[in-house]
Amino acid sequence: MWYNLFIILAIVSSVLLVLVVLAQNSKGGGLSSQFGGSGASNLIGVKKTGDVLERLTWGFAIAIMVFSLATNFTAPTPGVTNDEILERAKQQQTAPAIAVPSTPSSTGTDSTKK
Repeated sequence: MWYNLFIILAIVSSVLLVLVVLAQNSKGGGLSSQFGGSGASNLIGVKKTGDVLERLTWGFAIAIMVFSLATNFTAPTPGVTNDEILERAKQQQTAPAIAVPSTPSSTGTDSTKK
């Protein structure tokens, strides 16, 4: 249960990280320049937008690492099998063999001698 939850959270964090990185601009404009330039910079501010996106980038990157480590600790162990069919097969392999009746052996007399 926890394993699947951590996998899902890691995938969601990865998608959000991609979106945040794509929203950034390497020249510093980023999100504020996509929404009409001065209108968005008045609303949030260019410096504040860069700080928020940078913090989100670091946050999602750290979250992905934490979720990856958590999946390692909560992963089901491969040596444990709860399958009934495998348990039955193991029991049948360890069961004693059925005794096969032996054929009568000849005592040295050969009836086909001429």
